[in-house]
Amino acid sequence: MQEGENLRALDRLMTRAGKALAALPSRWPVRGSVNSEFGTRLFAVDESRRSFTPAGHRREPWHGGAGAGGGTVVFAGTAPEYGTTVIVDHGQEIKSLYGHLAQVSVKPGQKVERGTLLAYTGNTGRSSGPHLHYEILVKGHAVNPRAYLWD
Repeated sequence: MQEGENLRALDRLMTRAGKALAALPSRWPVRGSVNSEFGTRLFAVDESRRSFTPAGHRREPWHGGAGAGGGTVVFAGTAPEYGTTVIVDHGQEIKSLYGHLAQVSVKPGQKVERGTLLAYTGNTGRSSGPHLHYEILVKGHAVNPRAYLWD
């Protein structure tokens, strides 16, 4: 009798753990090179545009950005720094942010799974060329996304 109850409790725990792991943003949202790692960046002044650009930044074609993990879209709109932006809440006080987008494919309140098309990369907000700004936020603070990448 006790063994059966323990097995059912373990099964419930494994089911909840599996759902939590599936929601974590554990894959890259787009394919391509990383132009700038997490942390402090060097900026160069582009006199022709009177803007600041990450050193070594180059133009790239638009790419579709997929959700790095399952969750609920909590924001899809314009943010001052990042222009057109999508934020996904993954639960456990973890969110992913996708910025500088050209076009959004999701709406606030929408449930998404890992791999769902969220948006297309763009050049909105404080940006010098088409790319994706990707952040993982834990309890409202940006953390290095590489710590979450498994795929």
